[in-house]
Amino acid sequence: MTQTNTAGTHSAGVDASQLHHPSSRKDLSLLTLGALGVVYGDIGTSPIYAFREAMHIRPGASSTSAEILGLLSLIVWALTLTVAVKYVFFVTKADNNGEGGTLSLVALARKAFTNAPGWVTGLGVIGAALFFGDAIITPAVSVLSAVEGLEVVAPRLTRFVIPITLVLIVGIFAVQRFGTAKVSIVFGPITAIWFLVLGISGLAHILQYPSVLLALNPWLGIEFLATHAGLAFVVAGAVFLAVTGAEALYVDLGHFGRRPIVLAWFGLVFPCLLLNYFGQGAFVLSVGPENVESPFFEMQPEWALLPFVGLATMATIIASQAVISGMFSLAQQAIALNLLPRMVVQHTSETQSGQIYMPQINAMLMIGVLVLVLSFRTSAALSHAYGIAVSGVMVVTLMLLVIVMWRNWKWHPLAVIAFGIVFGTIDGFFFAANASKLFQGGWVPALVAAVVAILMASWVGGRKRLAEKTRRDEVPLQFLVDNLSKKKPTLVPGTAVFLTSDIEGAPTALLHSLKHYKVLHEQNVILTVRTSVSPRVPDDEKVTIDAYNELFSRVVVTFGYMETPNIPKALALGRKLGWKFDIMSTSFFLSRRSLKTGAKPGHVLRYWQDRLFARLARNASDATEYFHIPTGRVVEIGTQVIL
Repeated sequence: MTQTNTAGTHSAGVDASQLHHPSSRKDLSLLTLGALGVVYGDIGTSPIYAFREAMHIRPGASSTSAEILGLLSLIVWALTLTVAVKYVFFVTKADNNGEGGTLSLVALARKAFTNAPGWVTGLGVIGAALFFGDAIITPAVSVLSAVEGLEVVAPRLTRFVIPITLVLIVGIFAVQRFGTAKVSIVFGPITAIWFLVLGISGLAHILQYPSVLLALNPWLGIEFLATHAGLAFVVAGAVFLAVTGAEALYVDLGHFGRRPIVLAWFGLVFPCLLLNYFGQGAFVLSVGPENVESPFFEMQPEWALLPFVGLATMATIIASQAVISGMFSLAQQAIALNLLPRMVVQHTSETQSGQIYMPQINAMLMIGVLVLVLSFRTSAALSHAYGIAVSGVMVVTLMLLVIVMWRNWKWHPLAVIAFGIVFGTIDGFFFAANASKLFQGGWVPALVAAVVAILMASWVGGRKRLAEKTRRDEVPLQFLVDNLSKKKPTLVPGTAVFLTSDIEGAPTALLHSLKHYKVLHEQNVILTVRTSVSPRVPDDEKVTIDAYNELFSRVVVTFGYMETPNIPKALALGRKLGWKFDIMSTSFFLSRRSLKTGAKPGHVLRYWQDRLFARLARNASDATEYFHIPTGRVVEIGTQVIL
């Protein structure tokens, strides 16, 4: 066979690595401003409820100045070690060709092995499943905590908190179909104003009570844990609320690049968060812990309270938007990596490949968020459910990062062990603290993550068993090609493209076409679509063509896991090599398998996994739409397969 690589000029998407090197100071400023809205929207709303929940652990547990300073010290050093040190200095350096996120880190870790062990992918499945749980909790707790500020403005408005929250949440999910390109233009400026207001309001109280800065001493936090050993896990669970949203630093790495994210953190976000937390501590110390219910809102002057609630609500909407967009991106990656069945992916921007909308994911998230708000009814109750998913993602990220440090970065084993012990202790303590709230609401994200993990495991296992069964029944492609070259059937003009995932076997659609129609096209292409462990594949590496003979060619198209598969566009790249590809004279043949479960259960667990896999396969979106094949050029041939 002769083999050729095609070269093309049409980019399948924006090269994420280019975002790491802004061409001008203006570009850097715009990227930094954009990072404020998308990357830090979630962690920027944590001051609304984090310190409040830490104070309300138990009546009397924070009734003295030493205890308030101890709680504040724990929050300050959690932000410093978890976010500023671990994520900003280390995790964001582990980019996969500019892309970040759990699945990107899995791909990076897999590159370090000749044959990657299954547990590496397993960690990715767990991390992705936990992010699903986080995505349901975040909009609920963020929006509800902001709207609850109305209770401080006017207690008689309390009965309107839930209805207003529900309306806002429905509105957030309803506008997703229109895309976030236009809305995101104002995300950065609003979030910048939000952080400045946080910093200024905190600074005003620090100046009135400067001794609050004693909380910079980490020993005060350690002393608090030592003297409240029975509450250590509960305290840590509340303190962890201050760092929720840190995972967005890595998830959105490909959108902005590391430099803008780092500049935004140290230039505005980190200082303003510290000022606000210190300001809340100063306010509580000045008026007495027993007189404060919600320090974040009560510390504001009365004239500014209503506008402040409005600004807080806008900030939480932005935080929710960022999580929803991240969920769409993660689901798209999971589908590309064959961890989930195909779903409808709609592009909402002609210029930005990352602007997508997934109706099925959007509907499931909206229903989940609404149910949570109606079930828990207060952000304080929801805060118990918050944290277990995020802390789980952080543990998974650390485990994968240690692999990358050892295998990819070639760190000395002692350095890797030391790093793993230090941050493993911190992350493990936070995870254990949040796990202790399992029966207080933490079961919600845990249950969601478990369901998603089961779906992923069933889909991966089902695809593997289906491939093995299909391979046993298929005819080797080379054998079929050799026989047809000796005894040619009737030839008809045009090109036939047969899609198959098995690169060695003859496509089922080809065998059934020959069996029933007894004809063959003048040009026949056996097409296999693969997903790379890289986020994007250059056009000159995207397509390979192997010529069997004058009748048959093998074409392998490779897309990055961040790219949207577009088969006609990819095949058009072959024109650069003289391949006469005309979409109007090409027919695409697809095999549509109807999956049936065996009559005898056999192994009970396998039986139910097969039933679940069959249902997922039936509900998967159409391959024609997913691969952007013109519907008028598709011929589907159905077959039944008994699992």
